[in-house]
Amino acid sequence: MGEAHDYHRGEMDIAEQASTFHGFIALSKWGSLIIVAVLTFFILWLCANASFIASAVVGVLLAVVGYFALRESKTSGH
Repeated sequence: MGEAHDYHRGEMDIAEQASTFHGFIALSKWGSLIIVAVLTFFILWLCANASFIASAVVGVLLAVVGYFALRESKTSGH
């Protein structure tokens, strides 16, 4: 068993944990945007009886607006 006194708070390299966290957040964020845009397209096209073109335009517009809303700013440091 390891020695309990070998642990010193704040001295552990957390680069891998931070990288995994940022990857998970990015996957969740962009995956959610894609799911919402695709579901909106299919709901409008199949359930609301909108035309294919109109539904596609709304889905693409939603994806573009979502992209600009979710992208990280250059000043965030990540």
